[in-house]
Amino acid sequence: MRPYLQREQRAVFVLMTLGLPALSGFFLWLEHVTHFEFLLHVAAIPLEILVGAFLVERWLARNEKEGKRRQLMYLKSYLFRSEMRNVFISNFSALARPALSLEWIRDAGLEELVRARDGITTLEYRSPAAIEEVLGEYVHARHVFQTFMEWAAAHDFEPIFHDMIYILHFIQDFQLYKKQNPERLFLEAAQAHPRMQAKVEKILRDGVVKFLDYAIELRQKEPEVLEELLDDYLLSSKMRG
Repeated sequence: MRPYLQREQRAVFVLMTLGLPALSGFFLWLEHVTHFEFLLHVAAIPLEILVGAFLVERWLARNEKEGKRRQLMYLKSYLFRSEMRNVFISNFSALARPALSLEWIRDAGLEELVRARDGITTLEYRSPAAIEEVLGEYVHARHVFQTFMEWAAAHDFEPIFHDMIYILHFIQDFQLYKKQNPERLFLEAAQAHPRMQAKVEKILRDGVVKFLDYAIELRQKEPEVLEELLDDYLLSSKMRG
């Protein structure tokens, strides 16, 4: 929504919340002076309008938010299936514990997915080199996180916006280190710095959690889309070897 429209809406809202109660107060005062009881009914009308406006505003806001959530689901459906595919394939392929695989997610029911998602605390990976491959895929998908960031900013999804900023900052750190140390693993340097190690763990864990969140959403609303998505992932995984 354009800023000037938002300002106009706020101005109208302020006028209504201040003006309508004042109008009711005026009619109540007038009834007190004239003792004309019909004015009591007139005094109630502005308050009824105000209550109705609040209800309509809440209904419109809820519908708008739901529409944006559907847009987000469709956006994720495209990006997870194309640009983000290698990020998730590499992450689940490198994962040692918990024993979550794309095959398991495809066959799991809704309750199993929810339990798995809620049970995630720490992750263990097969090797530092496997982690390095996952982080490299994040670099390749940098433009996707920028797309999500721009969409979140335009549609007022603040948590997603901050998540994307966090990932983009991390990607910048990773790229800078690899440029200066092309033969060394980023994880070796990160392990010497607790704050950076915590960032690596958060990036990896959030990737698994976000994918499970999306799988749960699709299992509830679009199970066929989830089946197609995971079939594509598994085919790509086999082709990658």
